[in-house]
Amino acid sequence: MRSFLADAATLHSLTGALGSPLHVVVPDQIAENVERFRSVYRAHHLAGQVFYAHKANRSSALLRRLAATDAGVDVASLEELQHALGAGFSPDRIMATGPKNPEFLWLAARAGVTVGVDGTAELDQLATLVSKYGLGRVRVLPRLSGFETTGVRVLSRRSRFGTPVREAELLLEAVERHGDAVDATGVAFHVDTMSVAEKAVALEGCLAVLEACRSRGLRPRAVDVGGGFGVSYLAEREQWETYTSELTAAVMGRRPPLTWGGHGYGLREESGTLRGSLGLYPAFRSVAGAAYLDELLAQPAPSLGGRPLAALLLEHLYDLYTEPGRALLDQCGLTLAKVLEVRTQGTDGALLVRLAAKADDIALEDHGVLMDPVLIPRSGAAADGDGPVAVHLFGSLCLETDLITRRTVFLPRRPAPGDLLAFANTAGYAMDFHATRAQQQPAARKVAAWQDGDAWRWCLDDQFWPITPSGGAQ
Repeated sequence: MRSFLADAATLHSLTGALGSPLHVVVPDQIAENVERFRSVYRAHHLAGQVFYAHKANRSSALLRRLAATDAGVDVASLEELQHALGAGFSPDRIMATGPKNPEFLWLAARAGVTVGVDGTAELDQLATLVSKYGLGRVRVLPRLSGFETTGVRVLSRRSRFGTPVREAELLLEAVERHGDAVDATGVAFHVDTMSVAEKAVALEGCLAVLEACRSRGLRPRAVDVGGGFGVSYLAEREQWETYTSELTAAVMGRRPPLTWGGHGYGLREESGTLRGSLGLYPAFRSVAGAAYLDELLAQPAPSLGGRPLAALLLEHLYDLYTEPGRALLDQCGLTLAKVLEVRTQGTDGALLVRLAAKADDIALEDHGVLMDPVLIPRSGAAADGDGPVAVHLFGSLCLETDLITRRTVFLPRRPAPGDLLAFANTAGYAMDFHATRAQQQPAARKVAAWQDGDAWRWCLDDQFWPITPSGGAQ
């Protein structure tokens, strides 16, 4: 990514030809990220599958490059399932999860992919489709939630997904009832948290449910721990700690504001006391991605003799399934936006920068991610000697709320019309999860880029295949 950002001529050429904003994905990086997860599997001597959570980015180039590896894909809609099949994934490498309409369930059953089921009603619906259309038995993974602990209590948020583990018996009874239509190959869990301890509780609970499956005569072979492995967006912890400390001071009125309109990202001052909680993604995470999985597998299971979870999986010869989304997209893309206008407003001299983009084109803040962009001067522009400047970044919609960032952004110099701002690491959720065509303005286009020796090559996202000449996997 650093090499690509250094190629200013290519970046300006791309936006000149394809417009602003523009998303760029780097397909080869996703293959490297899969290998990092695979290395954790090997370190713990575990078999299983890494399923890419497709919802995180709808890029065809990334999906096709992934199909050239041994990874799988987790799809959460009919359209994502069709996309995965068309990208080259065989049914045994596809997991269907999320809310499902009848069409989605039918194609999943017809194609023979594994289906993650959230409850007895969905299981009944799937079994009915199998029976009505004479389909083969469908591999299913009942998904559980609401895990509890003995001893020191670990709090778990309530989830709309999965069946509470205390009702697991009802779900297993439904699996047995539909034994001619479904094959329960294991169990899965959904826990909406970043906590390793909470996920360890869920995995330990799933191991107990797998034993209950075996006692019923079922033959479970896998446990799916879902996603949520995370990304560390900053290299230095001090940057994050300094920013959050200064933001707190600004909310308390102890320093000038660091945001537009004094926005506190969930923090507020009441009678000299700090209230609320910081609603931001932790930009620096000491353990994220494949390292997070490694730490999870090393956690002890108190109810199962205190042995590491990885050892218990290996002892029972259970496959491990994971569903990373953001973590597999780390460093896989960036978003370019052209500077349209720079002006000073108000007595405080606030510097306003308007971009040829909408806030939903660069939706980092919708996911609580704060990342300052990289300034790419236009070709032939003379460097401004005024030094670092504080700016506010706005979008091109006729709305007060169209802020690219609520926070004040610090750039190395005053930007000028024609410059580019490059927002790094936007592939995970920030590119198209919130994209709209508001005010008839187009959604950002997307291209795939790869290194060819010392040069960078590119093509439109939907034109990239792993056999693309001089690019991708060969």
